[in-house]
Amino acid sequence: MLIDSHCHLNYPGLVEDEDGVVERARAAGVSAMISISTREREWDDVIAGAERHADVFATVGIHPHEADQHPDIDTAKLVDRAQHPKVVGIGETGLDYFYDKSDRNQQRKSFYAHISASRQTGLPLIVHTRDAEDDTIDMLRQGSRDGAFPMVIHCFTGSRRLAEACLDLGAYISLSGIVTFKNARELQETARIIPTDRLLIETDSPFLAPVPMRGKVCEPAYVAHTASFLAKLRETDVQELAATTASNARKLFTRLSA
Repeated sequence: MLIDSHCHLNYPGLVEDEDGVVERARAAGVSAMISISTREREWDDVIAGAERHADVFATVGIHPHEADQHPDIDTAKLVDRAQHPKVVGIGETGLDYFYDKSDRNQQRKSFYAHISASRQTGLPLIVHTRDAEDDTIDMLRQGSRDGAFPMVIHCFTGSRRLAEACLDLGAYISLSGIVTFKNARELQETARIIPTDRLLIETDSPFLAPVPMRGKVCEPAYVAHTASFLAKLRETDVQELAATTASNARKLFTRLSA
C-alpha cells in the first residue's frame, strides 16, 4: 500500500471533489494521505478534512512564501495546534529564495520556530527549500546541535550535495512527480542513491502531476505513477518500493500508526 506523504487536499482542484479524490486514491492503493498546511487560516480546514476521513492526516505550518504575513506564529502556537491527534507533522516550512515572496530574515525566523516546534512535539519537520541550499543546511545543522528532531525534505529537487548533507542529519527525502520528467536527469541520478530506508514519495497535489498524467490536475492517486517510475529507476519491484516507502512514512510520521 502506498502513502502520499505530501498533498494539499484543501486546494482548488481537489477540495471541490474531496470524497472523489479520496476514493480514487484508495482505489489506486493509497492507504494514507498527509494534507499539508501552508498558512494559519488553513489549519482548521486541513484538520477538519483529516477528521472526515480515517486515512487523511494533517499538518500545521507556515510556508516560507507566507512568512511575512505570519510574524506572530511562533513555536508555542505551532506546538499548541499540533496537539490534535490527527496532526502528524510540523510544516511545511523552510526557505525559498527563488521567489523571495517573504523577507529572508523573516523566513529564517519562521523556519527556526518550526524546527523548535518539531523538537518539542517529536513530530517531523516538513522542509521546503528552493535556491537556498547553504542556509537550509546551516539552519538544519544548527537546529540539530540544539537537539535532535525528525525531518523530511519534501518534493526534493536539490543537488546531490544537499541530499547527502540532509541524509547525514537523519532526514528522509521525499520525491514527487518531478522525478518522472524528461528534463530531471540530475534529480534522477540523485534518486538512485537515496538509501532505501530514507525514501518517501508524494504528489504535492494538485501540482506536479507525474508522467503520464502531466497537464492534468494532480491528485493523491497519481503517487502510484511516481512509485512505478522510481521502481524502474532504482531497479526494484514496484510492490517492494511501495511497501518500503509506506513503512518509512509510518516510521517518520508516527501518528499514522497510532
